Amino acid sequence: MVDFETIESFDVKFGNNNFIEVGKKKAVTEEGENEFISLSRGFFTPDGQKRYKKNFAIPTDSEVLKQIIEALQKLE
Repeated sequence: MVDFETIESFDVKFGNNNFIEVGKKKAVTEEGENEFISLSRGFFTPDGQKRYKKNFAIPTDSEVLKQIIEALQKLE
């Protein structure tokens, strides 16, 4: 069984009630732990609760993160 813990997260709000959550998370199993960056897209319900649609995980390797940041900045 895997338990997921959120270490830190930030919301980027867009549109009427949409968001992208950028978070650092940890997967914990009996064998150990694994940290990763999570990008989750979702929306807020009328009562303000978060609902998630899609999720994408990125390794916390600093070189991989650097390359992703550079690629995103080129798209501006």
